[in-house]
Amino acid sequence: MTRFEHELERSSEGETLRQPLEEYIASLSDLVSHELEVILPAQWMVPENLQQAMKYSLMAGGKRLRPLLVIIACEALGGSREAALPVAAAIEMVHTYSLIHDDLPAMDNDDYRRGKLTNHKVFGEATAILAGDALLTHAFYSVVQASRKFGVPAESVLSIVEDLAEMAGPRGMVGGQIADMEGEQGLTDLAQLKYIHLHKTGDLIIFSLLAGGRIAGADEQQLEALHKFGTAIGLAFQIQDDILDLIGDEGKLGKKTGSDVKQHKVTYPYFIGLEASREEVKQLTETAHNAVLNGGFHDSQRLLEIADYLMARDH
Repeated sequence: MTRFEHELERSSEGETLRQPLEEYIASLSDLVSHELEVILPAQWMVPENLQQAMKYSLMAGGKRLRPLLVIIACEALGGSREAALPVAAAIEMVHTYSLIHDDLPAMDNDDYRRGKLTNHKVFGEATAILAGDALLTHAFYSVVQASRKFGVPAESVLSIVEDLAEMAGPRGMVGGQIADMEGEQGLTDLAQLKYIHLHKTGDLIIFSLLAGGRIAGADEQQLEALHKFGTAIGLAFQIQDDILDLIGDEGKLGKKTGSDVKQHKVTYPYFIGLEASREEVKQLTETAHNAVLNGGFHDSQRLLEIADYLMARDH
């Protein structure tokens, strides 16, 4: 019997069985997907082709990791799941826009994403670019709804908007993406690779956790703990991706393995080997645990579980 299967959770009605982690993840993923289905206000006049292109990638599945982290961090501090949903949806829109653009011929030139044809293969390059633009822009509208609909203090929403602009922009994800494009075996060193991973992938994970904390009214100690936790699991997550690109199951990954090698991309296994990369993931997960355990949370169990879950994932 693992802690993923049987955990006790206190509720207002006494002791009840904690929902198994994978069921909890599935239920939150469904909740986020429902939110994304109706993300555009019904009264808005939006060209049908644009709506279809946005929804094609937005509803293509995936782990919903970033919105999940918004909600988990919020609930770890006793915050409202409903208030977290608009921000959870926003970060999934930002992540999806980045994938649409990342797949374009000018960047990674991928034909498949999550087992489906990439956006530009279905709708054409111009529409794919605009669908990505629309998702990025609409994300900020969605963040504001946390205040408009659920009363999250305006000052907290202002900080969330500032964090998102910073961590998704030139200092964050976009900076990491261009460093990744420029990275090449024989030219990029391990320190530069760490920069790529921390920013291309890690910053949106850190944002998600900080946003959940801000919605729940986190203090500075708790925000710092969430930042440390996010930095550790963000890097671990990307190193695990590097590992899976070498040894993963294509059926589970929904894309071809070995693409990093074919594109001469630098990876952790390229620099330090497969076993050392696995050990690095393990050590980073332990760092994440320590950050949470010392963070002063209302209920840290789900954060601990999600760190372990990400370390052990096979897709």
